[in-house]
Amino acid sequence: MEWPAQVYADSLFPNLNKDNPSTIPTFPVRQPVWDLLSEKFDNSLKLQIAALQSSNLNLIDLTTLPKQITFDESNGPVMIEAGAVIEPSSHFIGPCFVGKNAIVRHGAYIRENSWICSTAVVGHCSEIKHSVLLPGAKAPHFNYVGDSILGGGVNLGAGVKLSNLRNDGGEVYLRIGDSRLASGLRKFGAILGEGCQLGCNAVTNPGTVLGNGSIVLPNVTITGIHDASSVHR
Repeated sequence: MEWPAQVYADSLFPNLNKDNPSTIPTFPVRQPVWDLLSEKFDNSLKLQIAALQSSNLNLIDLTTLPKQITFDESNGPVMIEAGAVIEPSSHFIGPCFVGKNAIVRHGAYIRENSWICSTAVVGHCSEIKHSVLLPGAKAPHFNYVGDSILGGGVNLGAGVKLSNLRNDGGEVYLRIGDSRLASGLRKFGAILGEGCQLGCNAVTNPGTVLGNGSIVLPNVTITGIHDASSVHR
């Protein structure tokens, strides 16, 4: 079975490259968008973040930030572009990148190989791990975002969790109709197309893909691949 159109970047993020000055990752072409999260992919998220270290970015000198903001650079640098707003008591593990005009609020936890694009928001007590928040995406209150990609304009309600690991630790499979398709990944959260809105305390099971403009109501648990503008109750 071939992958449906809604698993490709041009379908999920149709406005990504339209007059967008933000520093953004390069997505796979005609391959499932989650290949970006695979270390087997020759232009993986991990490799692209490593390449940022030698790029000509206008980065904040971390020593000028308030001492309540903490960093662990033992495995790679924490790169924060000038213009980003970083609030006290946030913690960063490198390598990671935060774009200009992004907001990282009090108590946020940015873990390794996370790419927070310009104007994205990581809020109080939200944890981001090996994930991409595209411009304007928001994980604003008590969210977990693991091994996931959030499109522009996505908003996670308070307490939304993007689960990334099966209870048995096995490979994540994606469901579409009656079919189960292997992702090639052991840790894989969710891919949320542009403008998706998830209500408070919703949970996505590992390997969830929501087409752009989809809505998940509060307290709903969802899995599988879904079309654009789908509504989940």
